[in-house]
Amino acid sequence: MYIIKVKGKAKIPDYIQLRDENFVLIAYFRADRPLKNLEKYNLDGKEDALKNVIESLPFGKLQKLEI
Repeated sequence: MYIIKVKGKAKIPDYIQLRDENFVLIAYFRADRPLKNLEKYNLDGKEDALKNVIESLPFGKLQKLEI
C-alpha cells in the first residue's frame, strides 16, 4: 500500500490518498480527520502509527506505507 499527502488550496483542505500495489486509489480522506473503518484496509489498531506517518509525510511525495 502507498500513501501520499496532497496540499489543499484556499478553502480546500489537505488530503491523504491510500493506493494499492497497482496505484489504484482505495481511500481518500482529510489529513486533519481520522480515517474511519480502518479494518477495511487492514490498518485496525494502527491509528497512532498512521497519524505519525501522516504528520511527518511531505506533500506530494508518494511513499510505501510500512506500519
